[in-house]
Amino acid sequence: MRIGELSARTGVSRRLLRYYEEQGLLVSTRSPSGQRHYDEEHVERVRLVREFLAAGLSSGTIAEMVPCMAEPSVAGARRALKIMNRERARLSAAMDALAAAGSALDRLIEINEKYLEEQGSQP
Repeated sequence: MRIGELSARTGVSRRLLRYYEEQGLLVSTRSPSGQRHYDEEHVERVRLVREFLAAGLSSGTIAEMVPCMAEPSVAGARRALKIMNRERARLSAAMDALAAAGSALDRLIEINEKYLEEQGSQP
């Protein structure tokens, strides 16, 4: 299939599909005239890439797992699991940092609201 059909079937723009290819997330074959051609398996690959992106993984991290997606194996699955666990730890640390920032901001808001109350002003 050509890039337009892959775009229609996945809901991903042609421009974004080209970006995925530049990042090594997709590999197409080329016609003699240079047009990109994709196989049926690329539909699922694009959906999987979208899921990884939605889960907070960067395109570089997803590219680390492309060999496992292209040729599934036990060794590849273990490697992908290690990468996903690393990313889960990174996301957990980021969420903890955001929660701490939110708590700090809540405290500052309370201080400000208390000050306004003491001054007889509404927040």
